Amino acid sequence: MDYDLTQGNILKKLLKFAFPIMVGNMLQQLYNVADTLIVGRYLGQDALAAVGSSYTLMVFVTSILLGLCMGSGAFFSIQFGRRDFDRMKKGIFLSFLLIGGTALLLSGAAYGGMGQILLFLNVPGNVAPLMEEYLLWVFGGIFAVYLYNFAANLLRGIGNSMVPLCFLGASAVLNIFLDLLFICCFHWGVGGAAAATVLSQYLAGAGIMYYCVKHYPELRVKREHCRLERQILRELAGLSCLTCLQQSVMNFGILLVQGLVNSFGAVVMAAFAAAVKIDSFAYAPVQDFGNAFSTYVAQNYGAGKAERIQKGMRDAVLAVFLFCLAVSALVFVFAEKLMGVFLEEGNGGAVSIGVQYLRMEGVFYFGIGLLFLFYGYFRAVHRPGVSVVLTVVSLGTRVALAYALSAVPALGVTGIWMSVPIGWGLADLAGMCYYFRSRKMPTDGIH
Repeated sequence: MDYDLTQGNILKKLLKFAFPIMVGNMLQQLYNVADTLIVGRYLGQDALAAVGSSYTLMVFVTSILLGLCMGSGAFFSIQFGRRDFDRMKKGIFLSFLLIGGTALLLSGAAYGGMGQILLFLNVPGNVAPLMEEYLLWVFGGIFAVYLYNFAANLLRGIGNSMVPLCFLGASAVLNIFLDLLFICCFHWGVGGAAAATVLSQYLAGAGIMYYCVKHYPELRVKREHCRLERQILRELAGLSCLTCLQQSVMNFGILLVQGLVNSFGAVVMAAFAAAVKIDSFAYAPVQDFGNAFSTYVAQNYGAGKAERIQKGMRDAVLAVFLFCLAVSALVFVFAEKLMGVFLEEGNGGAVSIGVQYLRMEGVFYFGIGLLFLFYGYFRAVHRPGVSVVLTVVSLGTRVALAYALSAVPALGVTGIWMSVPIGWGLADLAGMCYYFRSRKMPTDGIH
């Protein structure tokens, strides 16, 4: 076993554990950013709009699997905190089967509903064929996303955040190389970009699964662990399904916003596609810090260390505030240069639209950073339902205001951008109310 978060200096251990997760997610962002950058430069604005809209869709689809894996990861962390490895192995068996089956069902549903998906997203006629070509490939990578995230959350649950980073790093480098090969040399278009992503994802997924089996004999499931235990199944279902719901609601709301953005045409779609990538890079570290904080809380929850959890929350909020302050300033100042990485000036005003988006969102990054901490905390203390409520508040507000404000002629697409920080702020207020009313660590689920 690797890394015990239930003792020692809180902030030092938390940062040391969180750093590889942050770097890993930045590399994972490179999967689609590499597609976006190369496609935007070599295949044009319509291709960029297709890949960008596909990214939002795939984030929603894979968020279902990510939520299930994150919920299972919380279960693994709690068992690690209790040092109940026999129960952990039983949970590994059950969650592996259930999430794997879900991945296969999602793949079939995605291919079967291709036409309806394009209609739902209001994809313009000139973009739809390119988006369909891209999706035909990337839907094939859904199972690879499951393999990687299951193994990664298992390893992180026991404190190893470095190995997932190594596999993801190798995969990201391969993705960029294959992008250039398939698009620039083979001239396969958006299908080549998608094929590069899928092949890279399978490398990461298969590789990390093999590593777990090979190098962690203490986690290998034996015959006596391969049986249905209703109590464990209920725990896994409570953590995984509600975390999955939280992730799905969050990304479904974003998908609804993507459909609204698409209704403004290819120029706004291209601006949004590029700006969202920059936005995601900017606050991805605090999202990953929130996930690392969840592992920290879950291990201490399993060990029964309530005071250590509260001290960790104070340290985590301070760290997130300082980071977001610095990133907000950088994005605001360099917004135009960042957009220029993806788009040439003169693309129908796409750069200026993206700059407006980034400066409006970037000032409020602490809002989303604090929200990620609340998500991680409530998931770890067996209250994932609270995370669902916070997500509904955040995304419900964002979607409702986006549609309402964008209909005001004086605002238009600016109304969509304005709705985002308002949703973050309201969810943060709700999260603080829940937290301060229940700071005494709940005992449900501790055996």
